[in-house]
Formats: sequence, structure tokens, C-alpha cells
Amino acid sequence: MSTELQDFLTTYQTRSNQLLENHLAGYIKHSHKKLAEAMKYGALMGGKRIRPVLVYAAANALGSINHIADTFACAIEAIHAYSLIHDDLPAMDDDDLRRGQATCHIAFDEATAILAGDALQCMAFELIADDSDIPAGKAIQAIRLLSKAAGAHGMVLGQAIDLEAVDQDISIEALQNMHEHKTGALIEAAVLLGALAADANSEQTHALSRYAKNIGLAFQVQDDILDVTTDTETLGKQQGADASNNKPTYVSLLGLDGAKDKATGLIQAAHEALAPLDNARVLHDLADYIIARNY
Repeated sequence: MSTELQDFLTTYQTRSNQLLENHLAGYIKHSHKKLAEAMKYGALMGGKRIRPVLVYAAANALGSINHIADTFACAIEAIHAYSLIHDDLPAMDDDDLRRGQATCHIAFDEATAILAGDALQCMAFELIADDSDIPAGKAIQAIRLLSKAAGAHGMVLGQAIDLEAVDQDISIEALQNMHEHKTGALIEAAVLLGALAADANSEQTHALSRYAKNIGLAFQVQDDILDVTTDTETLGKQQGADASNNKPTYVSLLGLDGAKDKATGLIQAAHEALAPLDNARVLHDLADYIIARNY
């Protein structure tokens, strides 16, 4: 990892964590205590903060990390946190370990975890709607973008396809469609929210969208690789869970070497997509980081 990327990650992981903690403090003070504690637990239990960092990196590539980027970064991480809480539930992936800690429904209880996820989802849109510094038109664009990426056209659709794919033989095209929605949609939304915060023009937005689609899929390919190559302690979640649950993955369909080649090709396409942007060094480095990470 380059020194520039390490500094950027440290700066904006810390910034997004502090902003999230500040926002959640209001719930601790004014909402139901157990619910608020579960929201805080789910949102602040660690993590790489890739999606907030991508908001900042896209805005940085266009020369404008501003307060609007802060709000968008917190909003997308609230959506991501809610999705992880719900993914871990017994009715979904039934996981008891996340980021090396007990999952939310284990640390609290199942009903509280469901409600905490629901509340974090709502909080994402509340953050954008309540920010008086965001022009109304831009706020509507952001809410439309985020809701589409998170819902039945995006992440939730991908999760539904994923649940149906258990114990099924599916094609590589079907697997890619699933992950373009389940993982890729929210990653693309993060990049496009950064572009929106920095007033990107149509050419810049198109370039960033192409970049995001490729890194979003590469992120999932690398997750599939890590599920079979990295131990539970390093991953922070149960190693081999996909194989245990008989889920189709890039490794099961392409083999380990084929999955690695797929990830490398996607990252190369992401680099090429950034050609129209003059200040995209951090985005380039983030693309490389996505397939170099070990958790």
C-alpha cells in the first residue's frame, strides 16, 4: 500500500467514524437506550470503511472534499451497517462473528438487531434530508441514488438472488448479476455520491461509474478468494462459510486461479476507466488495495 493511500485511509476512516459517533450520540441521548446501543454497536464495531472512503476519494479526484461529502459518507455507511446486521441474522446468513466480534443479534438479541438495522437504514436518509447545507435538488438526487442502490433494484435484490442460489448450479453470468447488485450497487453509489458532492460533470460521472462497477465486482471476487485462503481470525468472520452453506462463488465456478485472474482483469478495467480524470491517484490506489487486502 502506498504511503499516500495509507494516509488517506487513516484520515477518512477516522473522520467518518467520528462523524458517525457524533450522529449516533443523539440517539443514545434521545431514543430507546438498548436500541441506540445496538445501532452504535452495529455501526462502530470496526471495519475498513471502504464505502465512505470511496465517497471522499471520488470527491478528492474532482478537487472538492466538503461538508456534503461528509454527510454522504455517513449516510452510505449507515446503509452498509444496517445491511450487515440483517445479513448476519439467523434467517439470512446465520453468522455469529463479524469483524472479530459477536454479531449484533448475538451481542443483543434478534429482535433488537432487526430494529437496529431498520433504524440505521432510516438514519441514512434522515442525515441527507436534515442537512440544510445540501441544496434541495442535490439532496433529492442523493436520496434517489442511495435508495435505488440499497433497495429492490440494488443490494436487496442481490441478497434475494443470493438466498435463492444456495444449493443451486448457476452460470458465471448469473453470479455476476447477483454480485453487481448485492455488493456492486452500494460501492457504485459511494463513488457517485462523491461525484455528486463535488459537482461532477457528465464525462466525469460516466468515468467514475465505470470505475465503480469494476471495483464493486472485484471486491466481491476478492471476498470469495479470501473465504478459502484466509483464516477466521484474520477475516474477522467464519472462514469457509460460503462453502459450508453451499453458496456459488467465483472460486467454486472459476477455480482459485481463475477467480484471481478475474479480479485482476476487473481492476485493470477500473484503472482504464479513470483516464479522463487528472487527480485520481487515490482512486487508482484504492482499486489495487481491493485485491491486495487479506480481510
